[in-house]
Amino acid sequence: MFTKEELKKYAQTLWWGLTTARTKPYAPGDTILLRFDAPALPLAEAVFDMLIEKGLNPVARQNMTPGMDLSFYGKGADAQLTAVPAGDRELIESLNGLISLIAPATLTHLKDVDPSKIGLAAVARKFMRDIMERREQSGDFGWTLCLYPTEAMAEAAGLTMAEFKAQVVDACFLDHEDPSAKWAEIFDEAEKVKAWLNGLDITRLRVTSENTDLTVTPGRDRRWLGVSGHNIPSFEIFLSPDWRGTEGVYYADQPSYRSGNYVEGVRLTFENGVAVKTEARVGGEFVAKQLTLDEGANRLGEFSLTDRRFSKISAFMANTLFDENFGGDQGNCHVAVGASYADTYAGDQSTLDKDKKTELGFNDSALHWDLVSTERKTVTATLADGSELVIYKDGEFQY
Repeated sequence: MFTKEELKKYAQTLWWGLTTARTKPYAPGDTILLRFDAPALPLAEAVFDMLIEKGLNPVARQNMTPGMDLSFYGKGADAQLTAVPAGDRELIESLNGLISLIAPATLTHLKDVDPSKIGLAAVARKFMRDIMERREQSGDFGWTLCLYPTEAMAEAAGLTMAEFKAQVVDACFLDHEDPSAKWAEIFDEAEKVKAWLNGLDITRLRVTSENTDLTVTPGRDRRWLGVSGHNIPSFEIFLSPDWRGTEGVYYADQPSYRSGNYVEGVRLTFENGVAVKTEARVGGEFVAKQLTLDEGANRLGEFSLTDRRFSKISAFMANTLFDENFGGDQGNCHVAVGASYADTYAGDQSTLDKDKKTELGFNDSALHWDLVSTERKTVTATLADGSELVIYKDGEFQY
C-alpha cells in the first residue's frame, strides 16, 4: 500500500497536526493515545516509532473489529453497552494527546443493528469527549486523526485502490518532499480567510443552492476556525453557531456512511433551531433515530465551508473526514447536527462552562454528524448594520 518513506511522511504530517492542534508544546514523558483500526497497522507502527523517538509515552489501542462490533451492538445487553472498563476514565484524564487512524474494514456491517443500541453506547461514553474538550480548552490536550485506505472504502467510493490512495496522497501532500511545510502554507492562507471572516460583524448567514435555503445565526462571541491540525486533511473554515437561530431547509447531496449504515439524499427542515422534519432517499429510519439520540441531536452544532482552491480532493471517498473537505468544482458546505465545538468561542476558553454554553447557544449532544453539500451555492452574510455581503460563491471565499 504505502512505501516506508510514505508512511514516515504520513507520521510526520500527523505530528504537525498534533502539535498545531495544541496550544502548549509537547514534552518528553507526555502520554499519547494511538487509536487505530486493524488495517491501519503499518501506519500505526510508523507513528508509534516516531513517538518513541520523540521521548513520548505512546499507548496503543486497536479499535474493535467489525465482528466485535456486531457482537457488542447486536448481542450486548444495556448493562454491557453502557459499561466503561476500569481505568478508561483515568487514562483520558491523564492524556496529553490523541492520534486516531481511521481504516474501516467494512462500512455497512451494522445496518441491521438497532440504531438506539449504538446511541446508548455513545451516550454512555460522552463523558470521555467532555474530559478531552475540557483539557483541550486548558491547553493540556491535543488531538489529530487521519484516514488509511481500505478496500471497503475504495469499493464504496467507486474507486480502485490505486485511485483511492492517490486521493489520500494528493490531499495530504505526501508526494511533497516536506508535507509539513506545505501544510504550513495552507495554514497561513487559511489564517487570512479566518481573519477576514472574524473581522465581519455577521448577524446571519444564508446558504442558497438548488435544494438548500438555510439561515444560520453565528451567535455572540464566536470565531471562525479551520486548518487547525485536528484533521488530516482539513481545508474547511467553520464555526459552531447559535443553534436557536437555524431556519429553513438543508440538503446533503453527498451520501454518508455512519455507524455501519449508509444514507443518501438527507433533507432536514429546521424551525426555531430544531430539525422538525427529516427525510432521506436511503436510510431515512436511521437518520430519524440518530436525530432523536438525545435532546441536542436535532440541532445544529457546526457550519462549515471549504474553498475549492485549497482542497485537492475531487472524488467521493465514502468517509466524512475526506468528504467534508471536498474541493471539486464547487467546494462544499457542510453542517453537523449534534455537538458544537467549544473552541469556536471567541472569549477566554477557561470561562466557558456548561451554563455559559447554554446561554450562548452552543449545542450539546453525544452526536456529531457532518452532512455535506457539494451543490453550487451562494452564502450571503447579513451584517450588523443591515447590509448584505456575499462571502462565498461558486466554491470560493470572496475575500
